[in-house]
Amino acid sequence: MTKQVSPFTKEELIPQEEKLEIYKNKGELFIGIPKETSYQEKRICLSPDAVGAITAHGHRVMIESGAGNYANFSDKDYSDAGAEVTKDTQKVFSCPTILKVEPPSISELEMMNPQTILISALQIKTQSKSYFQKLASKRITALGFEFIKDDDGSYPIVRALSEITGTASVLIASEIMSNNGDGNGLLFGNISGVPPVEVVILGAGTVGHFAARSAIGLGANIKVFDSSITKLRKLQSALGRTFYTSTIQPKNLSKALKRCDVLIGAVRGNNRSPVLVTEEMVTSMKRGAVAIDVSIDVGGCIETSEITSHEKPIFTKHNVIHYCVPNIPSRYARSSSLSLSNIFTPYLLHIGEEGGLENTLRFDRGLRNGLYFYHGVLTNKSIADWFDLTYRDINLLIF
Repeated sequence: MTKQVSPFTKEELIPQEEKLEIYKNKGELFIGIPKETSYQEKRICLSPDAVGAITAHGHRVMIESGAGNYANFSDKDYSDAGAEVTKDTQKVFSCPTILKVEPPSISELEMMNPQTILISALQIKTQSKSYFQKLASKRITALGFEFIKDDDGSYPIVRALSEITGTASVLIASEIMSNNGDGNGLLFGNISGVPPVEVVILGAGTVGHFAARSAIGLGANIKVFDSSITKLRKLQSALGRTFYTSTIQPKNLSKALKRCDVLIGAVRGNNRSPVLVTEEMVTSMKRGAVAIDVSIDVGGCIETSEITSHEKPIFTKHNVIHYCVPNIPSRYARSSSLSLSNIFTPYLLHIGEEGGLENTLRFDRGLRNGLYFYHGVLTNKSIADWFDLTYRDINLLIF
């Protein structure tokens, strides 16, 4: 009788380990929202409704008393939504996660505990080397919300604030043009028998898009200039109508500026905004014309621009009224706060569902793009080059 040979080896017959799916434990977030102390900053990252949604999912939110006042959100609104309201600034900054609009100051960083998660704007052009050294010493994990990407590759928070800025620039121009101040008394609207207001917009990005849309909606004639034909084509397609467009050529631009009532500058460069409107061009503009330099936070695109404040927003030079306030969205603090809140709330809930920021960063490339510090290690090459610091690739730190 022949012995039957098994097709399996002895090792293959030994019970093997089975890889089971690992269940992700839901994380409980504890978010601190301090009062903004930066100059002219009036926004807050979460509305009371957003706080209600976050606390309903089992997370904690602690807000410094008065943080939402400028956006017309009271402490009672936040308390009713489930937030813990305190007057103790130190207590808020001791939370494991800090959510701010503006980047914290050095003194505020001192109040934060080691290993804190910071979510705020970075505003690299306003920072110093000591700021990043302090982040490193505290082993902070920091996200700059202007770097966070959506699934389609866009920057949702930058876009949302640009939409507000574009729309606001037209409303501000309309207000300045009235006879209440130094305006020429023109109404920003298409009145029968009265020639419409002429608006020149520099830049066909998101700010230019919403400025153009708002100006057309009020009945103005617009002329849009941009160095990119593709952007100009996209803008015409998006607005569904034809209007004057041109690449940025000094002769065409100078001719348009002589006739316009409003100039809106919304162009950006790699480091600073290019100066497209020279002082000579400004002198040739109409008496009482309005120039709004949206690009002033990156140097300005109008040669005669000088930074102004929300308290004293305008000045007149060569008979042209200049409005050069950085951070225009802060002028409309409630709308801006609601817009920010709409974006942050899903992100925070997503982080909680994934078991915390660590797990979320592993799989969410868009959120990972916003990371510039990870446990005290700089992970952003642009910052490293700008301030002559060493950095590590985040993909080598998270796996």
